[in-house]
Amino acid sequence: MRAWRRWVGIGAATGIVLALVPVVRGNVGIGALRKAEPRSPGLVLPSEHLAGLDLLRMDVRPRRVTTPLRDGKVAELTVDPVLQRAAMAELKRYKVPEGGVVVIEPSTGKILTYASYVNEGTKFDVNLRAEAPAASVFKVITGAALIEKAGLNAKTEQCYHGGKSAIAADELQDDERRDKWCATLAIAMGRSLNVVFGRLAQKNLTPDDVTAMGGAFGFGAPIPFPVQSEKLQIDIPVDPLEFARASAGFWHTTLSPLGGALIAQTVANRGVTLEPRIVQAVYQENDKVWEDTRGPTLLRRAVKPETAAELNTMMLETVSNGSAYKSFHDKHGKPYLPDIAVAGKTGTLMRQKNGRFYTWFVGYAPADKPEVAISALVVNTPTWQIKGPELARNVLRAYFAKKGAKGVTAP
Repeated sequence: MRAWRRWVGIGAATGIVLALVPVVRGNVGIGALRKAEPRSPGLVLPSEHLAGLDLLRMDVRPRRVTTPLRDGKVAELTVDPVLQRAAMAELKRYKVPEGGVVVIEPSTGKILTYASYVNEGTKFDVNLRAEAPAASVFKVITGAALIEKAGLNAKTEQCYHGGKSAIAADELQDDERRDKWCATLAIAMGRSLNVVFGRLAQKNLTPDDVTAMGGAFGFGAPIPFPVQSEKLQIDIPVDPLEFARASAGFWHTTLSPLGGALIAQTVANRGVTLEPRIVQAVYQENDKVWEDTRGPTLLRRAVKPETAAELNTMMLETVSNGSAYKSFHDKHGKPYLPDIAVAGKTGTLMRQKNGRFYTWFVGYAPADKPEVAISALVVNTPTWQIKGPELARNVLRAYFAKKGAKGVTAP
């Protein structure tokens, strides 16, 4: 590489792999998983006990969260009352047009927060709707494909020009005269450098490669959940320019907050996806008629542990030096979560035709020993008060403040 090139400053589908694995290593409890029976995605148990489950009608009490079922039954949820109240308070405080937060325990699949909010109009469950573009969150999928299929890693370097807010065809061509900036794949993930991902995808991957990796992370397949959710859509084009754009997160894929939480959980679990759990028991008046006594249930191994480790390195850049730095640090550079490393990915995209402004944060913490994975979506108008990363930060503050983490205050 020529000495005059400047580095980005460190400080500043369908038909896809849904492979099930009998034993998982890493952050997941192996003993518990050996007792669990892997099962096909989409099979939801026990439907006879959960008829009428409505996650928009939660009764949040100090020690438990419940929601009504049909025939006078009540479902007791895995949701943490403190976190649920904190998430809903943030959504209501800023009166976001639409917003959703899902917090999941990576080692068990239990959902600790399930907050959905629609400020005006007909209410619906934002967490289950896959209408929002995946935006730059999809760089996690492309990054995984570049690592696992192309043999790249977090230190792989790509020089570039342009591509700050869009990708033009001429920006995808290597040009030593014009490529005056260079970045590693980790920095490109953290700073969300579109043209770097577009170039590397064009050089190293095919549309089938990206589509297959999307399927490994759950795109194009139903999410097994007691309430029906929309599939995460994926349609990677073959046109070279549009393929590069899609690989960087420009349209062609959609994501729900629940799906985003599973992406974060998968990386946190060193490549393994567990079934999301939200109902732990069902009561008929004071009698418990059903209880979920199963251990964690495997859905699939999405990527190798080594791939997940590289993704972890890349996603750490987002908060420490990248697009979420300002969200997780105050104006003096002091972190809101001191001594707690957060790995994540932001996403931002606007639909011009209706003025819908989508902002995402998908990640987990602590990065070295993940306790929670989070997905936060805020759908704003062009005038906004809070974005997805700030929403995620405040929910994480509530979680670690409750645990008594040093220096962390509740929002």
